[in-house]
Amino acid sequence: MSVVSALDLLVGAVVLGAGAVAWRTRPGSRVGLLMVLAGLAWFAGYLTPSLVFLHRGPLTHLHLVYPTGRLRGPLSWVAVAAAYLAAVTEAFARSPCLQVILAALVVVTAFQVFGRTSGPARVAARPALLAACAFALVLLLGGVNQLFAWRLDLPVLLAYDTVVALVVVVLLVDLLGGGWTDAALAELVTNVGRGLPTGLRAQLRRAMGDPAVEIGFWRANRGSYVAEDGTVLDLTGDNRAATRVDEGDEPLAVVAHDPVLLGDPELIAGVASVVRLALSNNRLNAEIDAAVTELRASRRRLVEIGDAQCRRLEAALVAGPYEQLDLAAGILRECGPLNGERDRLLIELHAARAEMDAFARGVRPPSLAAGGLSAALRELAQRSAVPVTVTADVRRLPPAVEAAVYFCCSEGLANIAKHAGATAASIEITADARKVVAHIGDDGVGGADRRSAGLRGLADRVEALDGTLTVVSPPGGGTQLVVSLPLARKEE
Repeated sequence: MSVVSALDLLVGAVVLGAGAVAWRTRPGSRVGLLMVLAGLAWFAGYLTPSLVFLHRGPLTHLHLVYPTGRLRGPLSWVAVAAAYLAAVTEAFARSPCLQVILAALVVVTAFQVFGRTSGPARVAARPALLAACAFALVLLLGGVNQLFAWRLDLPVLLAYDTVVALVVVVLLVDLLGGGWTDAALAELVTNVGRGLPTGLRAQLRRAMGDPAVEIGFWRANRGSYVAEDGTVLDLTGDNRAATRVDEGDEPLAVVAHDPVLLGDPELIAGVASVVRLALSNNRLNAEIDAAVTELRASRRRLVEIGDAQCRRLEAALVAGPYEQLDLAAGILRECGPLNGERDRLLIELHAARAEMDAFARGVRPPSLAAGGLSAALRELAQRSAVPVTVTADVRRLPPAVEAAVYFCCSEGLANIAKHAGATAASIEITADARKVVAHIGDDGVGGADRRSAGLRGLADRVEALDGTLTVVSPPGGGTQLVVSLPLARKEE
């Protein structure tokens, strides 16, 4: 037997043996399976010489999926499919050009896959990048040797066999040293942190390489672990191992998996830590959401209580001081012909009534309670220092919403009169079954600052009712305030 044949047999044995070891010790990774397939395909060339290059398909697949065993991105799928196609094509027609193209595709794909990783996953992916580049280099040498007829068949063949054996051994050593575990846990942490919609169970199945992984969450009221679909998780099967995840003395969850994975204690410990972190984050997020919901409800209640107090104050003014002032004015008129003293008293009474009207409008205008938003806004426009066009034909709205829209329009017109330098303004109110929207605009100088006290106060009031206030005010382009308020409360 020649040295070349002996080396060829040795390389096939190394690839096949490395695959068997990897498959047995790291069953969660597909790396061992691909090594075994590459080794079997290597020996297929001894059965039929036309299949001598069949191993390049699974070998390329191995380099581009190590250490997770999964393809990443469309280019990876294209490269692996091209490798298998080229391996089959070489059985019928040798093509040096195809070999060179495959080498280039492997390098480009390997660098793209490496570029998508970060942190521990990038460290774990470095051996795969180096292995892929070495394999692509000997592929390139073989193709170039044939294209340019260098007649270096023996050196190229020896280099090819040596590189194949070395990269397989390097990947096996790295796999047994924890490279796959680091990459799998890094990918799991990344996916859980992104909150991917496929669920924690699906992420664990990918990370652990076990398609039958189940996760159960502890429910104290039921005294059992419950799966994601709400059913009680059965942990009595003999062919499954159960890894508990606790927080102190309190049970959190349990992961049911293939017992073979217990041979990788780092993976099991890492998975338990990730599950514990994910559940703790979920609990914290739920507490934050509950606090935000309660804060939103509290803000809304404060606005509604304030509006209710304003309505009671306005009713008290109408029933009390208004009535007393009108009664006093009537008595004075009935006391015979007016003289200077009674005339002065009537003027004072009318002034007091006007001040009371102004105060009532600041609290809550009577027209808002009596005629609704349309009537109150038209009355507001009549008192404006700037001509205002009002378009508002809406039904009665919830009192707090009516008051918020009214005071936004009132503050907007006040700002227009003070700062805008406008010649005209407009108010447009539209409403449907879900929300009411108010547009307050002018043709002034623009440049309104949302951070001003007036606009900030309006924004707080609107946001307390789950609404939004938008300010569009380009310099020289006028100002547009858009207030949108829902007509139904958000779920609390």
